[in-house]
Amino acid sequence: MDLRETRPESDPQRQRCTLTDLKHQAAEYYRSNEVPQRLEEVLNTMFYLRPPDFYGHLANYFSKLSTPPEICRLVGRKVLDGTGHPTLEVEVYCQVKNCEKSICSSMISSHAEILENASPEAVDADEKERQESVNTAIEWIDESLNELLKGLQPTDQYKVDELLGEFFTKKAEEEEEKRREAEKEKEKETQEMCPPPPPVIAPSGKKKQAKLGKKISVVENPIPPAEPPEPVIKGSVAIGCISLAIAKAAATTGDMPLYLQIGLMKHNQELPMPSPMITLLSCGKSSPGKLNLMKELMFIPPAWLTIKQGVERSLDIHKQIMKLLEPVGKGQPSASVDTKHSARDGGKKAPPPVIKKMSHLGCIVTGSETLEQPLTLIQMACTNMGLELGIDLHLGINCAAHELMDYNRGKYEILSGTLKNPDEMVDMYVNLIHKFPSIIALIDPLRKEDTQQWENLCSNLGSKCYLIAEHACRNMSKLLDSQKKNAPKCSGLVVKHINETKISDLFEMTKLLDGVKHIAVFGSSDGESPDDSLVDLAVGLGTRFIKLGGLSRGERVTKYNRLLAIEEELAKNGILLGTQSGLHYSTLLHFTITTILRENASTS
Repeated sequence: MDLRETRPESDPQRQRCTLTDLKHQAAEYYRSNEVPQRLEEVLNTMFYLRPPDFYGHLANYFSKLSTPPEICRLVGRKVLDGTGHPTLEVEVYCQVKNCEKSICSSMISSHAEILENASPEAVDADEKERQESVNTAIEWIDESLNELLKGLQPTDQYKVDELLGEFFTKKAEEEEEKRREAEKEKEKETQEMCPPPPPVIAPSGKKKQAKLGKKISVVENPIPPAEPPEPVIKGSVAIGCISLAIAKAAATTGDMPLYLQIGLMKHNQELPMPSPMITLLSCGKSSPGKLNLMKELMFIPPAWLTIKQGVERSLDIHKQIMKLLEPVGKGQPSASVDTKHSARDGGKKAPPPVIKKMSHLGCIVTGSETLEQPLTLIQMACTNMGLELGIDLHLGINCAAHELMDYNRGKYEILSGTLKNPDEMVDMYVNLIHKFPSIIALIDPLRKEDTQQWENLCSNLGSKCYLIAEHACRNMSKLLDSQKKNAPKCSGLVVKHINETKISDLFEMTKLLDGVKHIAVFGSSDGESPDDSLVDLAVGLGTRFIKLGGLSRGERVTKYNRLLAIEEELAKNGILLGTQSGLHYSTLLHFTITTILRENASTS
């Protein structure tokens, strides 16, 4: 039997797929994608260039013509920060050249501060809150944010931030509604359980006379009550972490450092290298001595030093401080004791050793009995090194005054048993700066509620040192909504990237500060992660200072290493020159960004 007889007379599918048709379809497909023109162009160029890696040159040429990377997947996972607390890591996967690739990951802290000297109940509640926040953030990523951002390009930072902002606003409204319902329910239960109050008996006309010699504690000038702490929305860390991860993905796929990517997104801003505020000592409320006021005593290098020179000088000062704090040995005077006087004292007992330990801020925690003692210690260290305070280095103090307020007495407890009202605090700072003019920055010298005293402090010290608010501006989004109305009168703000703060929020805040001639200090949170992107953000945003803590603890040293690497990179590329040439980093980096923008415009 002939098989041809059983075949149908016509097969439409086979007719369409004949060899000739396939050739025409292939030619049309390649022509529509401009393959012949592109091949001719690259082959002609290669003939004259004769590159050693033939196919590598072809791959580089065609990779520039590929579709831009698109976000295809986000992965959220729970990790630990530098203090062992849970925080969030977000990994970004993009579709690159028809393949799904892991591009980068980012981590940020879920809280700005670490509870110190808190009750076990408060510590447990804080730990529970962190756990729930990170778990909620992972749920948001897995259930909603993955689909919301899928298909967007990493370079669409403003679009990504807009979608993240809308999503967070919706979640915050839902959280607020739940809170109101819970309060109503609680109030209803309280009314049902509590009996009516007993009748009030009118007092008799005869008043008891106060006993002679008995003091009555009365607050002379009532202080403004503390504003209630702004609640952290569970899961909010997902917003800030994703926003940073997308910025990093844009930089990675664009083959440029993150600081340059941030600078380009900030619309061609000049990018001066931020001056580091390096923490040397901590004599705050958790320190063993009487002094509570100096949570951080910081070294600020002079403008004429490079960052590398500043870090090296800080390390040398740190070594000198450690020598001065060494306990006195038997028959051997301490480095901080005058040998002339010690010989005269004869058989007197040596002073007790100074208690010292390492803080989570990466610096020495030491006890001090007076306000001047740590400053005098730094002064002695500088004298031993042949350095002069105010010329070879400057100082800054993070006062953290909001932690020192005794609300029962309406005063700040700057030393154990020594209390001062807000007006007395102003006088104290004026005297301190007069005695130690090398102090050029005070961070959180008062609570943000003491608005009149902030104004008085600015009037007295505004021309002598920076008065910077940190605790007053923890919630960057709300601060932007109020256009800085909630912040006290000051010289600048500490900007932090935590919780729902997006990259676009950082742009807006730094532009707002630039507009009112205020300085921006980019600060790290107490519980830091190993992610060094914070340094790139500070450089890209053009902040005046960067506050990273001390030169100990891996998560903090990593950031200092990144700062040094950026400086070295700029110097190697001819962007960073010494002061003798009369050019700053900002001028040269401004030229570099302008050149990149022109190249991008010409290629597009």
